[in-house]
Amino acid sequence: MPPGTPSGQRSSGSALRSRFTNSGEVALDRDPHRRLRGQARRSDGCAESLGLVRGSGVDRPTIVADRLRGYPEPAHRAIEVSMTGDKHYYVESFGTVKLSAFRIEQSPFAHRYVTDETVFCLYCDRLYPVKMTADEDPVPNYWKLRRGVMLYDVPEKPLEVIGPDAGRLLEKVLTCRVEALPVGRARYGLACRADGTILMDGVVMRLAGDRFWYVKANGEFQSWLEAHAIGLDVEVRDPRSRVLQIQGPKSLQVLDAAIGGGLPEDFKYFHADFFDVCGQRLWVSRTGWTGEAGIEIYCNSGPAPTDHDALWVGLLACGEPFGMEFSSSSSMGLRRIESGILDNGTDIEGGSTPYGAGLGQFVKLDKDDFIGRDALETADRSQLLFGLVCATATPEAGRAVHLDGGPVGHMTAGSWSPTLDAGIGYVR
Repeated sequence: MPPGTPSGQRSSGSALRSRFTNSGEVALDRDPHRRLRGQARRSDGCAESLGLVRGSGVDRPTIVADRLRGYPEPAHRAIEVSMTGDKHYYVESFGTVKLSAFRIEQSPFAHRYVTDETVFCLYCDRLYPVKMTADEDPVPNYWKLRRGVMLYDVPEKPLEVIGPDAGRLLEKVLTCRVEALPVGRARYGLACRADGTILMDGVVMRLAGDRFWYVKANGEFQSWLEAHAIGLDVEVRDPRSRVLQIQGPKSLQVLDAAIGGGLPEDFKYFHADFFDVCGQRLWVSRTGWTGEAGIEIYCNSGPAPTDHDALWVGLLACGEPFGMEFSSSSSMGLRRIESGILDNGTDIEGGSTPYGAGLGQFVKLDKDDFIGRDALETADRSQLLFGLVCATATPEAGRAVHLDGGPVGHMTAGSWSPTLDAGIGYVR
């Protein structure tokens, strides 16, 4: 689930009410500062006043260009780039970019949906569809996601850590407990630098006693693991697994149909297992980036590669009775903010500590030493990232936030919430 904070887990946080000024800046109102009481979920499926959490999906930072903080107008634009020969893709970006076909990976499912109008973003060196057309309205698919089930082609990238010391390595680099994690279970895990700032976030899953996957957020992390694996009996490698997400309240019905029935009743959030999905043995986790019930299906590479076409056709056939359709990740992007899911690199900015991002509950200071532990023991516990609701307009990432006429922060993400019928976002 490309990463931020896991679906179904909330961090403590405050909610802010806001309004837009004539200049387009966001102004905060003082009186409604409220401390969240830890409600896991409101009846409308939104995080309680946008209490903060983690995540996996769209609106993750594109690495084709730098984000422009405080840019006076929205900086998005579509750029046509040539990948190979007469193949063209559109990358949503913030400036002119150069793409190398040797470094950038197109999805094996792309030919099933790509058109001349498809807009892609780049994440973990993988292209993924953020819009099917430049002017796509995400709201219709948003409601299909919330009320039914949708299929998404996502760019998240697991790293495999395998060997007798696999658990030991992950205990060293992650702030959560790993070695006690049962086989077939997953857990949200932060990796920090020595100064306690967040380097990476993701979901760690145990496939076997000495075999783990860490499904990471955007950015380089394999070299970090390899550097800290020196002297340990462990191997770090890229399994080159592509991922499909099936999200929505009917997602488990689709999975049950795809495995021929018999889905275990105890297949709960952050559980994972191997299943014969449409006739192919695949790893499936109860995770996602929407705050809805959902699963992620991990394809195989190597000597027994997944037949991607057969999987795609089979899943859509199994999902047809439940109304499942394919969607770009734009509908997922709306939902992840509503449900309080954070994105590493935008909401979790460079220099953020777990406490500043509202993720302190994922730091286990009582476990054995891990990278950043000493710094985190004495770190400021003040939270710097908050949810915001704006009834008058849609907040935009990069906009300044003002209180009593002076700047107090900036928006890291914003969108219109169809459920709340209001603008929502995160302010730091």
